[in-house]
Amino acid sequence: MRTYHCIPLLIWTYMFHTVDTILLQEKPNSYLSSKKIVGLTKDDGKMLRRTKRGWMWNQFFLLEEYTGTDTQYVGKLHTDQDKGDGNLKYILTGDGAGSLFVIDENTGDIHAAKKLDREEKSLYILRAKAIDRKTGRQVEPESEFIIKIHDINDNEPKFTKDLYTASVPEMSGVGIIKTALPDMSRENREQYQVVIQAKDMGGQMGGLSGTTTVNITLTDVNNNPPRFPQSTYQFNSPESVPLGTHLGRIKANDPDVGENAEMEYRIAEGDGADMFDVITDKDTQEGIITVKQNLDFENQMLYTLRVDASNTHPDPRFLHLGPFKDTAVVKISVEDIDEPPVFSKVSYLIEVDEDVKEGSIIGQVTAYDPDARNNLIKYSVDRHTDMDHIFGIHSENGSIFTLKALDRESSPWHNITVTATEINNPKQSSHIPVFIRILDINDHAPEFAMYYETFVCENAKPGQLIQTVSVMDKDDPPRGHKFYFEPVPEFTLNPNFTIVDNKDNTAGIMTRKDGYSRNKMSTYLLPILIFDNDYPIQSSTGTLTIRVCACDNQGNMQSCTAEALILSAGLSTGALVAILLCVLILLILVVLFAALKRQRKKEPLIISKDDVRDNIVTYNDEGGGEEDTQAFDIGTLRNPEAREDSKLRRDVMPETIFQIRRTVPLWENIDVQDFIHRRLKENDADPSAPPYDSLATYAYEGNDSIADSLSSLESLTADCNQDYDYLSDWGPRFKKLADMYGGDDSDRD
Repeated sequence: MRTYHCIPLLIWTYMFHTVDTILLQEKPNSYLSSKKIVGLTKDDGKMLRRTKRGWMWNQFFLLEEYTGTDTQYVGKLHTDQDKGDGNLKYILTGDGAGSLFVIDENTGDIHAAKKLDREEKSLYILRAKAIDRKTGRQVEPESEFIIKIHDINDNEPKFTKDLYTASVPEMSGVGIIKTALPDMSRENREQYQVVIQAKDMGGQMGGLSGTTTVNITLTDVNNNPPRFPQSTYQFNSPESVPLGTHLGRIKANDPDVGENAEMEYRIAEGDGADMFDVITDKDTQEGIITVKQNLDFENQMLYTLRVDASNTHPDPRFLHLGPFKDTAVVKISVEDIDEPPVFSKVSYLIEVDEDVKEGSIIGQVTAYDPDARNNLIKYSVDRHTDMDHIFGIHSENGSIFTLKALDRESSPWHNITVTATEINNPKQSSHIPVFIRILDINDHAPEFAMYYETFVCENAKPGQLIQTVSVMDKDDPPRGHKFYFEPVPEFTLNPNFTIVDNKDNTAGIMTRKDGYSRNKMSTYLLPILIFDNDYPIQSSTGTLTIRVCACDNQGNMQSCTAEALILSAGLSTGALVAILLCVLILLILVVLFAALKRQRKKEPLIISKDDVRDNIVTYNDEGGGEEDTQAFDIGTLRNPEAREDSKLRRDVMPETIFQIRRTVPLWENIDVQDFIHRRLKENDADPSAPPYDSLATYAYEGNDSIADSLSSLESLTADCNQDYDYLSDWGPRFKKLADMYGGDDSDRD
């Protein structure tokens, strides 16, 4: 708060009382007499005058908290139009007009009616005007002026807050805030509380004071190096851990906070610097030891590392306090585990000739146990990769041999998998692919590349080319194919045709005589000897069939068979067509007759609906369904002598479980109904009969059926126990029946 002395303010006020007011909007030369502007109007030609304003005042100043007995005089309004005759009236409007400020309407003197407080309002804006009492006309336009309230020292100092907070970097020296300890450390004490008093030193109210509290927090600086809580760390790791596995964490402590406590870890030195790595966890500021390369217990069992932890944001002001890093020793022990065998290669390639004998060794794979115990290993071929059992392997030494003859032309490659397994621990095994390439041996003779339909014109001339032949060979010699063509030794000199080797694996067939006759010889057979140049040389004889044909003058074939000459001489083309049509019509009639014969319906043997034998088929619907219907033949009931001697049941398993029960023939002079009743009694009295409920089986069950009757309807009841355990051997469905019928004893208990 600003403090002002009372005496200068009183002098100021007195000076304003004696100075005439000056109009705010006008310049100082407004005291000059007003100018008169003369002009004529076009209506009456009267002279018009405009009088310039003559207000005279300036800003008014007023002391706050006035304690006098009279009203406080503010100032005086005056205009040069006031002649002192009392004809003018002064009017005041605006902030506090009439309540705080009153004006003498005759003289223009302004007084403060009440005590004012600058802290509540320091500025008042009022408006003044002067009017003629007689006419009520304004002699001056309304104008604005300001009353300012001067401050006095009447308030004690007050803080805007009851509590302030501040922060000071730790380790700060003596400065604006004086401390008892020049080098304060946040680690020793983080917060301080200070009470501050503000005292007013001047003015009439001097000596007033106010207090507040300031909480001071020491902010952190990087003045502490990281320190490991222990000098040595110990970790264990199995030798089979994957790369990148986290073995453990180490941590250095730093009493600083935030980025001042951030640190990074690195491996400084040690015999495992290339085997391990350390990464920094930014969230926990820990160092994580990871595996960088594959470990091997048999190679090295213990590694020793030196790991450094250092601050990432050192403060240059405190470097003199020492190196901002620390070092710890990390020891890593490698644990031995039982590892699977290791092959000497990642894959094997074996090349073998296709003519190798069965049982010949074609290659070998080797594997070893990487563990210190060096367990024995056995080898085997994965038969899923050798379904035809073409190869075998010696389990002791891994030698691969052939079990069958090889053929490159059918399978040029064989890809098998060999498994190596520890004998003492079969769970430890490894697999390796073996690629077997079958090398070609010249074991196939060349042959014609295609079947050639060769003809020679009857009017052919000697030396005329009638056919070019080419050959193929299933073998694949490394230098490529080379074939030769010759006449067979038995027919070295052929009087009809000549074989010409074109030296490009093809041969041309040339005519050797002038003209050929179909009547004398319609077809010629020309054997050709073909052989290759590989070792061993393979050869074959291809026979070329050459037909003699009639040709036009351009050599185009017209007809090649001798029968065509005979037909052309005896029958015309129309006659041949007629014969073919007759044969076709005859075939159609035969087909229609056969179709009609198949559609004829057979006359039923029994027409009466009341025949008892027809009801047996109806009973079948209550039994096992379609299978039961096929289990008997109603026609056999009508003619028992026509039954098959060895007809088998198709509704039961064809396994012989019971001793075959042979029944007494009842076919002669027995009524069907009586036959069924006798069969029912036999099955009711037979303890080995399966408990089937099917009336269809009563009709006809075939001869010597092992299942006998499968029904128990209207069976004779007996209290004797029966063993149904044999039904369990027939399958899950019969096992359920065995459980149902075999549980009577337990139910009675």
